[in-house]
Amino acid sequence: MKLDILAFGAHPDDIELGAGGTIAKAIAEGKKVGVIDLTKGELGTRGTAETRRAEAANAAEILGLSIRENLGFADGFFINDKEHQLEIIKMLRKYQPEIVLCNAIDDRHIDHGKGSKLVSDACFLSGLIKIETKLDDVNQEKWRPKHVYHYIQWKNIEPDFVVDISNFMEIKQKSVDAYQTQFFNSKSNEPETPITSKSFIDSVNYRAKDLGRLVGVDYAEGFTVERYITVDSLFDLK
Repeated sequence: MKLDILAFGAHPDDIELGAGGTIAKAIAEGKKVGVIDLTKGELGTRGTAETRRAEAANAAEILGLSIRENLGFADGFFINDKEHQLEIIKMLRKYQPEIVLCNAIDDRHIDHGKGSKLVSDACFLSGLIKIETKLDDVNQEKWRPKHVYHYIQWKNIEPDFVVDISNFMEIKQKSVDAYQTQFFNSKSNEPETPITSKSFIDSVNYRAKDLGRLVGVDYAEGFTVERYITVDSLFDLK
């Protein structure tokens, strides 16, 4: 299956928090979107790999994803090396996305920056014909996405562009809420973490509202780029 957008996240829930509205909007516009989670989030303080898998499946249904896969890399310990790059290259060549979304380039959680660079490097290498990969014993063709964009996570990184998600904030919030073990729950007896506070979940809404305020819409999500964005005309810019 060829996808228009393939989004990568170091952990299940990264993508929903950073780009859930953008993904929901693209799907509503008829685009095929898939998600690849690098790890099972097994080191998360709350929940388990099994609960995260169920929550991720629920979030995928809410967003309307075409596919969701998990590469099973070691949470907290995966590295940017040939072995990991080749696994991502296989996914890129399998789904041939035009656009790739990946983690923030710099963030509080060490996996986010690592995941960002790992996916970005794999996107380049995937376009090299002399790197040979097989999937299900079938030789794969080279493929390089046209664009790689990084969503924003814990840190308030200045975006290079924003996407108006005013009509899709509710879906984004529902996809985040699917991760019931991970975020604010007044009835939970599990240990508190920086992302289980009410202020964190409120900040997801606030950031989208504040980015929207800056561009004159209700809600927006921000992204950073690796190279200049090109438009055909000044009138393409809003």
